[in-house]
Amino acid sequence: MLDFQTLLQIFWTGLANSTYAVLLAAAFALVLKVVKVWNFAQAGMMGIAYYTMYWAIQKLGWPAYAALALGAGAAIVAALAMEIFGLQTFRRRHSPPLTFFIFTLVISELVQYVLAMIAGTEPVSLAASIMSTSYIVGGVVVSEWDLKAIAATVVLMSMLFFIMRRTRHGQYMIAAADNPHLSRLYGVNVRKVYALTFVIAAILIAAGMYLFGTRASMVPNTPLEMMLFAVIAALLGGMGNVFGAAIAAVFLGLLRAFSILVIPSAWQSLILYALLFITILFFPKGVQLAGLMRKRPVAKSTASGA
Repeated sequence: MLDFQTLLQIFWTGLANSTYAVLLAAAFALVLKVVKVWNFAQAGMMGIAYYTMYWAIQKLGWPAYAALALGAGAAIVAALAMEIFGLQTFRRRHSPPLTFFIFTLVISELVQYVLAMIAGTEPVSLAASIMSTSYIVGGVVVSEWDLKAIAATVVLMSMLFFIMRRTRHGQYMIAAADNPHLSRLYGVNVRKVYALTFVIAAILIAAGMYLFGTRASMVPNTPLEMMLFAVIAALLGGMGNVFGAAIAAVFLGLLRAFSILVIPSAWQSLILYALLFITILFFPKGVQLAGLMRKRPVAKSTASGA
């Protein structure tokens, strides 16, 4: 018989474990919103950031903050290289959207195999031990990792909100997302906007992978599996709704946590695929979990101030 204390523990654990998914979903949704690309190459960037941090921490003995900075830098370089040498070329050629999709998917697969060749296929973790100091709060086990992960996610998402809603560069991003052609007429450098978008997404990716790596271990193809979660969150939260995707990631994290009550953990991915099917079939534009963050017409007013 389940009691309230058990349900509360599952809720807390699911909430904490959804933190890195929130960052990864926000990164995917941000690129989808501004650049209009289903960036499945994000899985490759996730792998690059993760193994760079692993190499810095476990092989070079760097402190966590330095390894995180190096991992973010590696992800930024990879993202900008893809944007400059790949996506910009396709835009000049006026390539169809399918070309962008296939290109990002190929990059993701290529990076996975390269990482497997270099690092091997054994699971690796960023932490010497995934165990963390824990406390009992109101009968609920709360670990230091839980507190740090939730705090880091709240800070990063708050910073993203501030950048997008309170800074000029953020307004340029929203303007380019609404109407890139009109934004160019008003002097917005859309190429720089796209580059900034990938830089912000890469930082979120590195932070998310660091949180994941200090909680669990990873093999080179793990990011591809994690991408499914980000894609479902982006769809469920509403197309191009960054903070809706973040809220959807929390919902999915809690759903996966509570599903253990009715289905073995080995079959939890079935729930995600079922949700993906239902969302695409019945909610192609998402269910708008974050109505507060719905798109608003800002292209004209924002660009006119450029």
